[in-house]
Amino acid sequence: MERLDKIIAGTGKYSRREVKELVRQGRVIVDGRLASSPEEKVDADAACLLVDGQSLDCRRYTYLMLHKPAGVLSARVDGRQQTVLDLLPPELRKRDLSPVGRLDKDTEGLLLLTNHGELTHRLLSPRYHVDKVYYARVEGVLTAADTAAFAGGMVLADGLECLPAGLELLSPQEALVTLREGKFHQVKRMLAACGKPVTYLKRLSMGPLRLDEALAPGAFRPLADGEIHTLLDICGLNPST
Repeated sequence: MERLDKIIAGTGKYSRREVKELVRQGRVIVDGRLASSPEEKVDADAACLLVDGQSLDCRRYTYLMLHKPAGVLSARVDGRQQTVLDLLPPELRKRDLSPVGRLDKDTEGLLLLTNHGELTHRLLSPRYHVDKVYYARVEGVLTAADTAAFAGGMVLADGLECLPAGLELLSPQEALVTLREGKFHQVKRMLAACGKPVTYLKRLSMGPLRLDEALAPGAFRPLADGEIHTLLDICGLNPST
């Protein structure tokens, strides 16, 4: 249970001062009744909140699926270059969202943005076995020997130890890569170690969450309740946590 003004201000649409004025003017409805005070305690995940008759999504956590385009940084903020948070409207940028893992600047595809810190930690931890699948195009010709090298785990020339990974050949220059970890430039470095530098890379899925191909690069949408519950479940988290 949290204060009403804190919950509504957390949507990014109003300041706490504005919420106090909205309540004073009788413009805030909580579960079918007029809000009594900005300080009243409310369950953000269960209450139905209306401001001027419009429903507010005041749930504690926000989960967005973004189709990351090439040329944008997977970061919260950067003084010189555009980041994935710059693709969001102002009210969502105020929700303390962070990307779950990073995609290289020139890599496209699925990126989850959330303010649920424990979910982020578990999705990225090898302990929870959340596979990430990428589509890759390369220079050179991919072979069964490359698939075997990925499956056996690799130690790169710089000493980086990579867990066993999947490499499913789609054509001599195309493959699906499945990782259980997400080390810096890992897909590119593993394929480069096989003598097959990457020319194009796109993340397709993270665990059960698959990129919605209806999303154009740069577009986003909230996760459906079923998608949220599935992600929480595979990470051993209760929806109310």
